[in-house]
Formats: sequence, C-alpha cells, structure tokens
Amino acid sequence: MSVTPHAGPATGPAQVPGPAGDGRTARRPLVLRLLARPEVGVLLGALAVLVFFLIAAPSLRQGSSMATVLYQSSTIGIMALPVALLMIGGEFDLSAGVAVISSALTASMLSYQLTVNVWTGVVVALVLSLGVGALNGWMVTRTGLPSFLVTLGTFLILQGVNLAVTKLVTDNVATDDISDMDGFGQAKKIFASSVGIGGVQVKITVFYWLAFAALATWLLLRTRYGNWVFAVGGSAQSARAVGVPVTFTKITLFMLVGLGAWFTGMHNLFSFNTVQSGEGVGQELIYISAAVIGGCLLTGGHGTAIGPVFGAFMFGMVNQGIVFAGWNPDWFKAFLGVMLLGAVLINLWVRRTATRR
Repeated sequence: MSVTPHAGPATGPAQVPGPAGDGRTARRPLVLRLLARPEVGVLLGALAVLVFFLIAAPSLRQGSSMATVLYQSSTIGIMALPVALLMIGGEFDLSAGVAVISSALTASMLSYQLTVNVWTGVVVALVLSLGVGALNGWMVTRTGLPSFLVTLGTFLILQGVNLAVTKLVTDNVATDDISDMDGFGQAKKIFASSVGIGGVQVKITVFYWLAFAALATWLLLRTRYGNWVFAVGGSAQSARAVGVPVTFTKITLFMLVGLGAWFTGMHNLFSFNTVQSGEGVGQELIYISAAVIGGCLLTGGHGTAIGPVFGAFMFGMVNQGIVFAGWNPDWFKAFLGVMLLGAVLINLWVRRTATRR
C-alpha cells in the first residue's frame, strides 16, 4: 500500500476497464504490487539476515541472545522512527546522535550539581531537546536553507558544548554517578528496567520501540497530520497551495526527533548512571541508514514507520550476530555499507515499480 501525499483523502474517477490485453490498464501481478510496498523489501532482507546469523552463530538461538539483539535494535529503532518521519517530510537531522547525549548530560549534571530530584533534570532535558528540534525546524523553514546544512551546524555546536560544558562543570569528560539521588530508582524503572518473559529478561525499550512504531503508523496512515507529512515531503509548495500548514508540520517533525533524542538519552543515563560527553557522534548516520534501509526515500514523500523497525532490527542483528559468531567486530561497518547500498538500489527499483503504469 502506498500513501498518496495529499492534504486530504485521495479521490479520483473510477477506473474503467480497458480492452483485453491493453498493457496500460492491466492489473499488475500480486508479487509486484507487494514488492512495491516500502516495508516488504526490508522485511525480506531482515529475514535473510536473521536466518544467516542463526546458522552462522548457533548461540543466537537462545532466548537471552535474541533478547540482546532486540535490545540493541530498540536503541536504534526508537530514534530511527522520528528520523524516518522527518525524512518522509523531506528533511534530515544530522544532530540526532549528539542530541541524545546533550539530553542525558543536561539531566545528569543539572540534577547532580544542584542536588535536586532527578526528575527535575529529566523535565529540563525534555524542554531543551524539544527546543533544539524547534530551532532546527524554524531555521529550515525561515531561511530556506537545506536541513543538511542547518543540522550540520547544530551537530557541531552540540558536540562542542557537550565536551566543553562537561569538562567545565565536572573537571572530567563524563558526568558523576547519580544512582544514589532522589528519584533515580523510579526513573530507572520507567526508562531502563527489564521485563521477565519465560525466564528471559527483556529490556523495556523493546516494548517502547514497538509501541512507538504502532503509534507512528497510526499517525501516518490514519490522521490528517500524516497526510500533511507526505504532502510536504512530496512538494512543499504544492502542499502549501492546498492549505497544508507546511511550517507547522516541519517544525513539529524536528521536535519529534528531539523527543526521541530525549527518551533515548534518558535510557542511556538511567542504564549506566553516568554519561560520556564525547559519545553520539556517528549515531545519526545509523538512524538515517535504518530509515533508508526501511524504505524511506532520500527525496522525501515516501516511506512507512514499519520499514525502519525492520531496518533497525537488521542493524541489531548484524551488530550482535558478528559478536556471537566470534568474528572481528570491525566487519560491522562493512556490513553496514553493503546493507545501505543495497537498500538504496532496492528503493530505486521500488520507486520505479510503484510508479510504473
């Protein structure tokens, strides 16, 4: 199923069957129609990767090992979802990786240095993350500059601020341990706890990841806002001409990325109690790659929320599969490059197939 980027429900004249044998009106085979769906190609790829590593690394067949794979996938997938929505809307955010660390650093240092309940730091970090997203969106819509350039500037600013402020405040490159502070236990249960299923401990981020994917799918396919996202990604000028609030849509999409960065940052903080200020660099490429592998076109206006779920799963499977197979982990980057190039070629074929009459 493909979603037509209009501001309202798609309508059109009823199709009249043409003469027998007329290639212009013949219905395409079911296989081609299924392959034209953005998420089908990556689903097949994810299944292939899963089968490959189940054979190459027998220890992955254990429940605890698969829980580790799902956890690794969820930490990527939670951020890949808002990044994918932003890409469907025709924009990029290169600051997504360091924004995660900025959020965690803010919550940690504010709580520790002011000796307040950690929830105070969590709330301030949320406001900061949403503010950075709103600023990115406002600058893109206000100036007309490519989001690549705007968010590249934000990336460099946040990267420098993360390192400089952390060293200034803590005299170190990492924050202090906040595990004994008020509110830490409650926050850890919400952001970084585990759930026992059949004797296997599954991180709560896995359930958040799937819930967020379902919510994003509903948002894209069942709401007016979802139509706006596809519309501005297809053509912002045309969308504006039919009454779509382009500025509002783009700014809120950047703010969703900020929301994802905040949630992921809180998980990192309450999982490890401290935060390394230099982390996050390069993660934005992982998030974007998971979205691209999941069927989101680089040109915008096309994609789903389910595709990036499978894309993130492929990353988690490869990342952990290489470890369980006993291979050199340096090969992960090579696998990443192969998957990305393969996804771009598949997406090109899918786009041509979906538009072919």
